[in-house]
Amino acid sequence: MVRRKLILKCMLSPSAIVMLTAAVRDLHKSCPGQFITDVRTSVPEFWLHNPWIVPLHEGDPDVEIVECRFPLIHRSNKTPCHFIYGFLEYLGELLAVKTTPSRFSGDLHLSAEEKGWMSQVEEITGECIPYWIIAPGGNYDVTIKWWSDSRYQEVVDAFRGRIQFVQVGDRRHYNPCLSGVLDLTGSTDLRQLVRLTYNSQGVLCPVNLMMHLAAALDTPEGQNRRPCVVVAGGREPVQWVAYPHHQFLHTVGALPCCDNGGCWKARTVRLGDGAPQDEPERLCVNLAGALPRCMDMIRTADVVDAIERYFEGGVIHYLTSREVEICDDAMRSWTT
Repeated sequence: MVRRKLILKCMLSPSAIVMLTAAVRDLHKSCPGQFITDVRTSVPEFWLHNPWIVPLHEGDPDVEIVECRFPLIHRSNKTPCHFIYGFLEYLGELLAVKTTPSRFSGDLHLSAEEKGWMSQVEEITGECIPYWIIAPGGNYDVTIKWWSDSRYQEVVDAFRGRIQFVQVGDRRHYNPCLSGVLDLTGSTDLRQLVRLTYNSQGVLCPVNLMMHLAAALDTPEGQNRRPCVVVAGGREPVQWVAYPHHQFLHTVGALPCCDNGGCWKARTVRLGDGAPQDEPERLCVNLAGALPRCMDMIRTADVVDAIERYFEGGVIHYLTSREVEICDDAMRSWTT
């Protein structure tokens, strides 16, 4: 059998590229031996050590160039399908093959050497301490995803002496200043973020890249599936973005603006940057102060309860008193 050579192109967000890794995996698993694949994407870091990628040249006459899309998103409010199906369905139809997902996650890989490296948290604390990643900021393109800064702080305070939170975020985006966290905002490139997530005990975030990384990455040996609490509100339909082992806090169906799925709005106020997200039809019109009402309805106690559920269920454990002392010492030296 002559295998078709494909170069898959996509310059969309890092979250979308995680979903494309799943599509490449499942294209090969659905059609073994039929394709050779290479990629040209916005996040080459996500393809390191990927067993499905073979270097191809665009000038090769046997190579097909495929611009990858996921038109399924336009049916996401009515179709019982996850984002996992988006690229895969498109590729199946375009290439005239039958495809099906093999796993409910993206497909990111770390080398054995990377898995053995010391995490940034261990470098700072000097010990292999369990930690949760917290990503309270967000891209200015979609401010409707932002939750309350003060409520994130209340969550951190509620677990003081029990959980060490490590804050991450892109310096180009909005990042609230939280106290009581180990602040690595702007201190990780995307590959470092992958390794930081791999070593994490859990993740707290809105609907963004972090939830997809939390699901896509394996866990260190002896650890259960990685907990993740997602403050979601009502923007996206639940079935499109939620993972089964995450605590996905949403308000879809609780408000007129999202009673038939996600509203897919972008911002709460105009930023005046000329972006399409500033158009009136992309603005949230159901506000509670500065927050979209769908996000305001998610209280601090809801997030605290969702995190505690993992500990109460026994899949993870709180810091020991010794680990708390180590973290406190590290925090003092890190912030001075």
